[in-house]
Amino acid sequence: MNIGFIGTGNMGTILIESFINGNAVKQEQLFITNRTLEKAYSIQQRYPNVHVIQTNEEIAKHATIIFICTKPLHMPAVLKQLRPHLTDHHCIVSITSPISVQQLESLVPCSVARVIPSITNRALAGSSLITVSERCTKEERATIERLFRCISRPIYIDEPITRIASDLTSCGPAFFSYLIQKFIDAAVQQTAITNEQATMLATEMMIGLGALLEKQLYTLPTLQEKVCVKGGITGAGIDVLEKEVGDLFVHIFQKTHEKFDEEKEKVRQQIDHIRDE
Repeated sequence: MNIGFIGTGNMGTILIESFINGNAVKQEQLFITNRTLEKAYSIQQRYPNVHVIQTNEEIAKHATIIFICTKPLHMPAVLKQLRPHLTDHHCIVSITSPISVQQLESLVPCSVARVIPSITNRALAGSSLITVSERCTKEERATIERLFRCISRPIYIDEPITRIASDLTSCGPAFFSYLIQKFIDAAVQQTAITNEQATMLATEMMIGLGALLEKQLYTLPTLQEKVCVKGGITGAGIDVLEKEVGDLFVHIFQKTHEKFDEEKEKVRQQIDHIRDE
C-alpha cells in the first residue's frame, strides 16, 4: 500500500518522519510533493527511499491513501485539482479542522477521513483525532487507525467537539510551552538561577510529570494534594494561581473558536464556489 502526501510543511513533515520512525510505513511506500519542491527534496535527503513527485495529480497515480497537509483555505482548490484523478480505491485524509468530512465528501468521489495530529506524535506519543466518512470501508478505517496507532493514541471524535478537542491535543503543546517558558523567565528574573539551569530543571519536571500521569500513579487533582502542604510554600503559590489565572483558558477557547468559525466560513464560501462552477 502506497501513501501520498500533498504538503510537506511543518505538520506534513512531522507525520512523514513519525510514520517512518514509528515503523508505520517503509520509506519506499511514501510519495510526497509540495508547492515548493525543495521542501520535499529536503525530506528525501534524510530518507533517500522516499519518492518526490512533481505534481499533485501524479500523487493520485502512485498512492491510494492521500494525506492533504495544506492550509485550510488551499484545500478546496487542491481537491478540485485531484478530483478527476480519484477513484473508488482512493481515500483522502485531511489533517485540518475547519473542513468537515461531509464537506470533503462533497468535493471528491472517494472515501475521506479527517485526522488531526499533534506535534507530540513526533515523539510517538500523544493522541490523534479521527473522524471518518460513511464511505470509509472497515479496511480503510483499520488502515488509518493502524498508521496512527504506531505514532499516537488514536481517538475517534464527533464533529461538534472538533475544535475543543484540537485545542486540547494539537494546540495544547504550544499553549503549555508558552506557559513553561514564562515560568522559566520569571525564575531567572527573580533569582540568581541561570536560564540554562532553570530550563533544565523545568524540562525535567515536565518529563517527570508526564511519567507520573502516564503510569497513572496520580491524577491531576491528587498531584496537587500530594505536593501541597497546608500552609506551605506550594500552597502559597497555588493561591496566586487561583487568584490570577481566572478565566484565562476560557478566553483562550473563546478566541480559538472565534478564529475557527472565521476559517470555516471562508472555506464554506470556497466550496460553494467550486460546486457552482
